[in-house]
Amino acid sequence: MKKPFRILATGDLHGDADLAKRLADRAVKEHVDLVILCGDITEGDEKTDNMIGPFVKQGKKVLLVPGNHDSFATADFLAEVYGVKNIHGYAVKYEDIGIFGAGGANIGIAQLSEDEIFNLLKKGFDRISYLPKRIMVTHVHPTDTKMEKFSNFVPGSSGVKKAIDMLQPDILLCSHVHEAEGIEEMIGKTKVINVGTQGKIIDL
Repeated sequence: MKKPFRILATGDLHGDADLAKRLADRAVKEHVDLVILCGDITEGDEKTDNMIGPFVKQGKKVLLVPGNHDSFATADFLAEVYGVKNIHGYAVKYEDIGIFGAGGANIGIAQLSEDEIFNLLKKGFDRISYLPKRIMVTHVHPTDTKMEKFSNFVPGSSGVKKAIDMLQPDILLCSHVHEAEGIEEMIGKTKVINVGTQGKIIDL
């Protein structure tokens, strides 16, 4: 029987190097194939040290998207320095799994319009649409969800919701609303997971 492809997805680390180290240790202990960071890796572009390094040091593949506390330049910088992949507007393939994403949010330093968020997701999706398993990665959560109701401060994204409705990925991994950590819900055929700071293990 084929071993499942195992992902550790997390977000909202906000420059906490101790948390990054604990998550990297967990990735080893749980025999994770891939780590996905769903944005807000830094705190307003500060505290970039030791946020990606612990995962790379443990030999883990890493994908990331920027959050509303990470500039697009910082996300590119981290990806380049550590040899990991920023999938903001892009996609990657592992076995029969396609993973695509868009970072930023409708607030913060990495601010995008809803049309920009949707178009970036569509661009990434088009590269892996032929694959049987498709995972979407964003920082911001979609509108019209339970997790949106957890905060009056951080609105959901209609661009992400439109991408779910039109592209129908199997899973959406997001973070952004700290109070909604761990919440899972279905939108059509898509399982939406707020991965939170402690992270979620997903077997595919």
